Amino acid sequence: MKKEYFILRLHDIGAIKFGEFTLKSGHKSPFYFDLRDMISYPELLNKLAYLIADEIKDADFEYISGVPYTALPVATLVADILDKPLIFIRKEEKAYGTKNDIIGKFEPGSKCLIIDDLITTGESLVETAEKFKKAGLEITDFYVLIDRSNNIENQLNKLGYKLRSLIKLDKIIEVLKTNNRISGEQKKRIKEFTSELKHEVKTGKNYENHLTKLLKDKIKNKKSNLILSLDVDNQKDFFQILEKTAKHIVMLKTHVDILNDFTPEFIVKLKEYAIKYDFMIFEDRKFADIGNTVRKQYREGIYKIKNWAHFVTVHALPGEGILQGLFDGISNRSSFLLAKMSSKGNLMNETYTRNVFATGEKYADVVSGYICHANTAEELKKLKNKIPKGQLMLMPGVKLQSGKDATGQQYTTVEEAIKGGADCIIVGRGIIEAENPETAAKEYRERAWKMYKQGV
Repeated sequence: MKKEYFILRLHDIGAIKFGEFTLKSGHKSPFYFDLRDMISYPELLNKLAYLIADEIKDADFEYISGVPYTALPVATLVADILDKPLIFIRKEEKAYGTKNDIIGKFEPGSKCLIIDDLITTGESLVETAEKFKKAGLEITDFYVLIDRSNNIENQLNKLGYKLRSLIKLDKIIEVLKTNNRISGEQKKRIKEFTSELKHEVKTGKNYENHLTKLLKDKIKNKKSNLILSLDVDNQKDFFQILEKTAKHIVMLKTHVDILNDFTPEFIVKLKEYAIKYDFMIFEDRKFADIGNTVRKQYREGIYKIKNWAHFVTVHALPGEGILQGLFDGISNRSSFLLAKMSSKGNLMNETYTRNVFATGEKYADVVSGYICHANTAEELKKLKNKIPKGQLMLMPGVKLQSGKDATGQQYTTVEEAIKGGADCIIVGRGIIEAENPETAAKEYRERAWKMYKQGV
C-alpha cells in the first residue's frame, strides 16, 4: 500500500477532519486525526499492518505494545505478522483483583517497541514508556502512524528514544492539496499551528479575570507566592498564628467550618487582618453539589462565604451547573477548581483533569485557576502546559522536604513545586505546627520567591 493511498483513504473515511479541536496536550488545532474508525475497514487495517511490519522488522525489540485504544488493533496485527508477543497498558486503572496495569506476559529487562496512532508533543508516549520502565522493561523505540509534531524527534532523542513514523504532516498536506482535498487557506492555518507548537508559552486568548489579575499583582507587590492553610479549630490559635505569619503570605486559605467557637465577629476580624497585612482570603469549602444546593451553601447559612472570601474551591464533578449556581448574579468573586489532589489513591485521573481544565476555560470569568498536585517538577510541568493561558496553578502538599504522612498525604519540596510551574504554594502543617510559625513562614516565603523570580 502506497502512503499516498493511505492518506486519501483516511480522508475518504472521515479520519482527517478540519475545524477547531482541543488536543490531549491542550493545544487548539485547526485539524484533527481520528483513526479509530479504521477498525471498520479490515482491508485498510491489514494493509497498514503489513506496511508497518516491513518498516520495523529490523528494529531491536522483543515485545510490541500499542497505546489503547486506537493503536492497539494495529499493534495486534503487527505483532502477529512479526510473531512478536503483544503487551499493553490498560487505559483505566484496575481497582480490583491483582490491580495489574500491564496486560500480557513479559520478561523484565526485555525491549519493547511502542506503537501509537499520532504524535504531537510526545507526552503520552513518554508517559507510557515510563510506566513500562517502572515494570522493568526497556523502551527505546516508538513508531507512530502520523507525525503531526514540529520536529519532535530531536527532543525524544535527548530523552533516549528513537521515533519512526509512517507519514508526516507535511506529506499529508501535500497529498491532500495536490488532490484538491484542502484549500490553500486550510494549508496555511495548518502550517501556522505546527510552527507554534515549538513555543512552550501558549498564544491566543488570555483567560485572566479581574480577581486573577489582582492576585498576580499582589504576588509581585508583596514579593510572596505563599498561601497559608490555617486549619485550626479555635479563634485564639487562629489569630495568634495569623498575627505572626500574615506579613509573609499573599493569601490565606481557611476552613471556617473547622472552628468550634465560630461567631460572626470572626469574619469581621479576619477582614481587618486582610486589609492590614494585604492578603486575599481563600475559603477551601470544596463545593461539590448541584447548583441549587451550593448556591445556598455559598450565600446563606451562618458563614455567608460570598460576603468575605475572594476565592473558593470547587469540584467540577457535578458539571458546569455548580459554577452557575455559585456565581450567577455575583460579581468580584472567583474560584479554583480541584484538578489533581495530593492525597494518595484519589480518583482524579487524566481524563477528569483535562475536563476540569476545559470547564475552567469556559467559565474563566469565575475561575482563576486550579489546585494541582504532582510528585515531581516534570509531572507538574505537564499539568501546567494544559492550563489555559492567564489562569493560575496552586500547589498543595508542599513542605521543606518531600515525603508523606500517615493518612496518605503526599508532600513535594518548595523548589520542585515552583520549578514545575506552580504560581503559588499552599502550606499548612509545615507552618502552623512548627515550633516558630513566623520563622517557618519566612523560610517558605523566601525559598518559594527565590525560585519564582528565576522563572519570571
